[in-house]
Amino acid sequence: QVQLVESGGGLVQPGGSLRLSCAASGSIFRVNRMGWYRQVPGAQRELVAFITSINSTDYADSVKGRFTISRAKNTVYLQMNSLKPEDTAVYVCNANLRRYIMSNTQDYWGQGTQVTVSS
Repeated sequence: QVQLVESGGGLVQPGGSLRLSCAASGSIFRVNRMGWYRQVPGAQRELVAFITSINSTDYADSVKGRFTISRAKNTVYLQMNSLKPEDTAVYVCNANLRRYIMSNTQDYWGQGTQVTVSS
């Protein structure tokens, strides 16, 4: 079994900061790419940021310069600064990983954590 456990969401005022964490645990040989997506009702899930096993990163244009993704082994973090009301969404962690040395890579998802930016 593989689990992704997220934490760090909540309510914050515009201009504030939050830090999300997501830890992957279970039978894991290697985690390749980890990332964060976000979802609002009625819209498609949007990729926010990802980080590869060699720490290459990429961000959605809407969060560049405000969000920073980082990683420590099988835990990924998303530091969110200068938050805006339009950042309000459920943030979902993703891990692309290989469970065993000879297995294919698969995507796993967390349950999601709510981020609300409002005064």
